[in-house]
Amino acid sequence: MLYERWRKVACECGEVTALRDLALGRQWTFAELAREAENAPGHVDPIVHPQGHNAEFVLAVLRAWRSQAILCPLEPGQPPPAVPLPPAPCVHLKTTSATTGAARVVAFSADQLAADAANIVATMGLRPDWPNLGAISLAHSYGFSNLVLPLLLHGIPLILAPSPLPEAVRRAAEGEPALTLPAVPALWRAWHAAGAIPRNVRLAISAGAPLPASLEQAVFQGIGIKIHNFYGSSECGGIAYDAGSEPRTDDACVGTPMQNVEVTINEQGCLEARSRAVGETYWPEAAPALADGCFQTSDLVEWEHGLIHLCGRVSDQINVAGRKISPAHIEAALLLHQSVAECLVFGVASDDADRSEHIVACVVARQPVTSEDLKQSLLARLPAWQVPREWWFVVSLNLNQRGKVSRADWRQRFLEHRRGNAR
Repeated sequence: MLYERWRKVACECGEVTALRDLALGRQWTFAELAREAENAPGHVDPIVHPQGHNAEFVLAVLRAWRSQAILCPLEPGQPPPAVPLPPAPCVHLKTTSATTGAARVVAFSADQLAADAANIVATMGLRPDWPNLGAISLAHSYGFSNLVLPLLLHGIPLILAPSPLPEAVRRAAEGEPALTLPAVPALWRAWHAAGAIPRNVRLAISAGAPLPASLEQAVFQGIGIKIHNFYGSSECGGIAYDAGSEPRTDDACVGTPMQNVEVTINEQGCLEARSRAVGETYWPEAAPALADGCFQTSDLVEWEHGLIHLCGRVSDQINVAGRKISPAHIEAALLLHQSVAECLVFGVASDDADRSEHIVACVVARQPVTSEDLKQSLLARLPAWQVPREWWFVVSLNLNQRGKVSRADWRQRFLEHRRGNAR
């Protein structure tokens, strides 16, 4: 189904430029890309693992579709998951980002992949005359659905930047009348700081991690480009999108549901997404959270004036003497302090059995500040029991390849750091 859809797109678009790989200095029209995919030997392996940020990734996808092999994209250096072949109608495997725990594998049918791409193109308004500038991972669910599938299933041209570094992105955009640029918040921050956001970007998208409203506002005020916040999941593709023309004022706001996506809130206060794009199952072990066209997220949400607001993950909630608090709530208050550039809050087991957990804050400071200063600032905004008891000042909150910060990883790092100091 996917390969037949591609052949139709290639036939319709013909000599239009489809793909430019700037690192190789090569480009392909849709017709040339189709011929190269047809003439290359098909895959003999039952599961194909395309890797890298290059034209070969795209060609590997086409060869896998042509050979009816299972596709499982991987980040550079990522080992293939040790899973058996999924049953029909599954044709695609995604690995989750492991932000809150161990990575899982999600199986998708061709119809589900195509539905996610259709929802993205329709909701965001992707256009053939606004080529996608690819600076994010092609293997990640975000990059695959926003860059690879629109190219192959909807004829949206793709320009592959040689790297996501500011100067490389600026040069990659030169000579194009208009562009679409999907990225993650860390890249938007770096490009903004370097003055490298291309002025010919007509559609700017941010996903993969929460986009600070302050960054969105700064970019808009500086160059007049509105970054649209996009919220989704590996298990179900796009969920919500901020289509507004003005910058958000609330970090928690992720916009309205994507076209053809139904969003509800369950009894636990968590978001549930239903659409034709929801994955078939976790593989090889199914779970109730993903079944029958419904994905039950662990994201706590609220509706405000028709907009979805994220309130943290239920698994991240900190239990302090029977009272629960989302770390996102404390982080938002911390970020109001002018000395705090970034922060991450989590709970660790307390020596006081009555407290269950106590709160830890990892802070990246933009200028010297003490934990006492930050405590006093929080006490003016939060109840005393919500103020962190332990503080750890770090140089940066390292992001993984997908632009995410793992709360679970940082909790483990903090415990190791604390044990080291106790020796």
